[in-house]
Formats: sequence, C-alpha cells, structure tokens
Amino acid sequence: MRRNLVRIIAASILFTAGIVSGRILQNTPLFFTGYLALGAAYLLAGGNVLLTAGKNILKGRLFDENFLMSIATIGAIAINQVAEAVGVMLFYSTGELLQGMAVNRSRGSIKSLLDLKPDYANVLREGKTQCLSPAEVSVGELIEVRPGERIPLDGVVERGESHVNTSALTGESTPRRLKPGDRALSGFVNEEGLIHIRVNRSFTESSVSRILELVEDAVARKSTTEKFITRFARVYTPVVVFSALALAIIPPLIFPQASFSEWIYRALILLVISCPCALVISIPLGYFGGIGAASRSGILVKGANFLDRLAKPSVVAFDKTGTLTKGVFRVTEVVSRNGFSGEEILKWTALVESVSSHPIAKSIIESYAKEPDRSIITEYREIKGHGIKCIASGREIVAGNDRFFHREEIPHGDCHVDGTVVYVAVDRVYAGYLVISDEIKEGAAETVRTLKNYGIKETVMLTGDDRGAASGVAGKIGIDKFYAELLPEEKVEKIEELKQVHGNDTVLFVGDGINDAPVLARADIGVAMGALGSDAAIEAADVVLMEDEIDKLPEAIRIARFTRRIVFQNILIALAVKLSFMGLGALGTATMWEAVFADVGVALIAVFNSIRTLRLVKAKPSGG
Repeated sequence: MRRNLVRIIAASILFTAGIVSGRILQNTPLFFTGYLALGAAYLLAGGNVLLTAGKNILKGRLFDENFLMSIATIGAIAINQVAEAVGVMLFYSTGELLQGMAVNRSRGSIKSLLDLKPDYANVLREGKTQCLSPAEVSVGELIEVRPGERIPLDGVVERGESHVNTSALTGESTPRRLKPGDRALSGFVNEEGLIHIRVNRSFTESSVSRILELVEDAVARKSTTEKFITRFARVYTPVVVFSALALAIIPPLIFPQASFSEWIYRALILLVISCPCALVISIPLGYFGGIGAASRSGILVKGANFLDRLAKPSVVAFDKTGTLTKGVFRVTEVVSRNGFSGEEILKWTALVESVSSHPIAKSIIESYAKEPDRSIITEYREIKGHGIKCIASGREIVAGNDRFFHREEIPHGDCHVDGTVVYVAVDRVYAGYLVISDEIKEGAAETVRTLKNYGIKETVMLTGDDRGAASGVAGKIGIDKFYAELLPEEKVEKIEELKQVHGNDTVLFVGDGINDAPVLARADIGVAMGALGSDAAIEAADVVLMEDEIDKLPEAIRIARFTRRIVFQNILIALAVKLSFMGLGALGTATMWEAVFADVGVALIAVFNSIRTLRLVKAKPSGG
C-alpha cells in the first residue's frame, strides 16, 4: 500500500511538471520534455494496470476494467490527448488505492476475529506446567489459564473462579463469572483469578476454530445479487467495448463532416465511463461489512446469500422451550388422586425421569431432593414427545403428557390443566399430576413487538408442550398463532404448511439448535440461538446467535436490511451516473475528466457507502 502511494505521488509530480513544462516549452526545441514527463507519469500510474491487462489477455480474460482503461488511455495518446490519458490513469490508480484501503478496513472487521486464535496452552502434565500449541493438547487434559490470558480450548472449569471477558465471541461487554462446573469456551479472556480447565474438545472442534471456519465460509458464499452482478459484468463489458468500437467507426463513415479523431475520442470516453468496478468491488464489500458487523454483535451469518434472505422474512416461527422461555423448569404444584400422596407421586416420577436428560426431568428430580434408586428399574422405554414407561420393583410406572395417557387408555379426568403437566399412573391407576413452570425470557415480548414493527406478517410458536402451557406463553409474549403438542417431525410439517400458505414469503425459524435441527434445516432461514457449543446448531442453522438472547434476532434482521439497502443504493447510483455520462459522452458533451468522475468517482462513492456497515454495531434497533 505504501509503495503504491509513493508511486502515485511521484506520478502526480511528473504529471504536473509535464503539463507546466509542455505549456512553457511548447514553442522551443525542448518541447519534448513535457511529453517525457507525461510518459513517465503514465507508466508510473498505469504500469500495473497495463501489466494486469496483458496477463489477463494471455489467460483469456479479455474484457475487464484493466483492459478498458488500457485501451482508452492508449487510444487517447494515439490521438494526441496525452495529458488526459495520464490524468485518467492517475485518477484511476488513486481510486484503486483508496478502494484498497477501504477494502482492507472492511477486511479488518473480519480479520479481527483471528485475534481469538490462542497462541499457546499451559498444560499440567506430571505435576509440571508445559507451554504447548493448543493443537497438541488432548481431550481430558487439564490446562491452566492465568489472569490476562485467552482460554485456548473448550472445557469445564475444575478449580478456581474468575470473571471472563466474552465480548470477542458474543459481542457482550459484561464480564461473565466462571466457577467450578461451568463451561469455558476458547476465545474467552480470563480477567482475574487462576483457573484450571478440563479440556472436552480438541482444538479443531473448539469454538474458536468453528467460528473462524464459519466466517471464512461465509465470505466465500455469494448472495444472489453478487452472482447477478458478476454475470452482468461478463455480458455488460464486451457489449460496451463493441458499442464503443461501433461509435468510433460508423458515424465517420456515414456523416461526411464527422472526423475519426472526434468519434474515437467519444468512444474512448465511453470505455472509461463503462468500467463496472463500482459494482464489482462495492457490492461484495457491502456484504463483507454486513457479515463483519453481525459477527462483532455475536451473530454468525453463514454467508452473503443468507444475509440477503435474512433481510426479508415475512413469517417468524419460534420454538418455545429454550428460545422464548428459559428452559429452567421447577415443580410448582403436585396434585394427588386415587389415594396416592404427593410424596409418592414425586418419588415415582423422579425415579422414571432419572434416566431422561430432558430439562423437565431434571426439575422433577431437583424437587424430589433425593437420589432416585435406579437399581430397582428393570425395564425402561421413553416415547419421544409423549412420555416414559418403566417397570420398577415389579410395578409399572407411566409418566407423560395428556396425549400419552389417552394413547395408553389410562383414565385420568384432568385433561385441561393449564401449564406444563406431567401425569402419573402406577399399575395403570391414575395417581395424579405435577405442574411444571418455565420462566419467559427477558426481552421475548419486546422482540416480538420489534419484529411486528419491522413488518413481519405473522409470528408463530411451535412446541411439543401441552396446549395450556403454550397458550399461556403465546398470550404473554404476543405471538399471533401457536401449535402445541408437536413431535419433532410434526414441527417440520408445520414449517412446510407455513411455506405453502405464505407462498413466496420467507419463513424464518428460531430454535435452540439441538432438538430443532430438522426444522432449522427445512425453514427458508434457520436461526439457532444460544448454541455456540452445539454441533447440531452450527450444521443445521444458517444463522447462529452466539448468546442465549432472543433480542439478538431483530438486531440480525436490522443488520441484514441495512446491508441490503446499501447494496441496492450502490447499484442505483452506479448505473444512473454511468448511463447518464455514457449518453453525454456519445453526444460529445462529456470529456475525459467527466469520464474519470463517472468511473473512479462513482466507484469511490459506492465503496465508502459500503463501509458504513462497519458502524452498524453502534446503532440501536428501530422499527423498519
């Protein structure tokens, strides 16, 4: 960059000297010194352009901006418009330099993520601390992280407590407290105490590696707009070249008073104006900036194509548990029937649920406050989306939802209890039920309101929970429509239905990224939230919200819409200015200097407009 800057400054000095000396010495024997200075300035400013054009021609890539600039300026020199030819090449090279600086600034927003990559890990082996590359550390080993160091690998805190800075991964500046038993992710910065972490993922599977891979892939995935512009440029450039050739040859052959030099000059102006670099550079740069802004806000978008789609959802469907609610359950009521006591119901339910990993199961065991004796279980069967059957101490225990009890033909008489309900039966005799409460997330209702302000036509909730619990959550949050008691495959069917009902409208689904992988994959846009450590989420989703915060969704849509708006502004500005100046050039009212503005000036306007996306993280969400 510095070398290019020095070259352009030297060319500018020679350009000025050439014009001045040419005017002063034009009627003297030294008139040629002006041409020498201008020739040197031309080679300094345009040498790289000429060289690149020559290499591309040898590779079969004839029609690009380097070819256009080379033909236009060489043609101008041939008709004795040397100063204008040098001026065009000088301003073009200056524009390329400024564009390069803008692109580097935008790349910096992505490359700053590389700072996440840890250089070393302090591994405790045989009572000694060894400083190794993170790639050399095995799963199960213990690492030591000192204050000020970046956590090199994913794991679980085994000893020590500290606050960690998570902003590089999540975009949140508030420090997070880590204590024994807490999950620690690579990329977090230890701010206070000494902590020991038991590694549970290899370096290639760590959060940092997956994020870097995601961002690299995202930059490579082009949006529909980018693909169109690339195809457009391939057709547009040769059309312009042949149009310029026709403009240079046909009018002088038809009109006797028309001179070849005048129409060749107009054709050369047309070539300069027609360079598509404003579109080819600024549009990918706009998407690049949008992806960078999103990643700094804790939102990973898998590519420009997904950023494009994220800008225009009409329907937003949510999973309930873990997405709109915290997924932290607690037993709020135990109701006994048929002579069973509340203690008995809790005991049998805790025993049945002790084998399950479902959050509701954990809440029941916590409420029982004792360790269930699993050794008495001789048979066990979990029916997904329904409940559990088991044989314990020779007794058949059934625990599940209302639909499960109807399927098992167990009379229970409490079919319309509000909330999340687990019904219990012992030896086919209805024993009672437990009411489980789940807390709505802060910001869930505000998120739904913001989405409606953004023009979202319909919000939908899909849940496997019973109708009473779903109705309560949907009413409190402001969800337009909900579907309850859905099995995982039924959620996919509902997404298919929504896509059919809404036709060409984009259907976005937000889930917790583990149980909802099939739905995330089937929606037009799948958004996994709070799923930084989930392989299923990263594989299935198009967008990953790195923190467990639903209010990141409107932020993601806002960034996508702003980016898309920038891209279309660039397209309109570039085409409007270029077409206007092409007309003026063909009519002979535009000179090479106007052509330089129509090419380099418009390209710079578009590029600097594109890098506005870099300031997006400072903006606050607003409707529209």
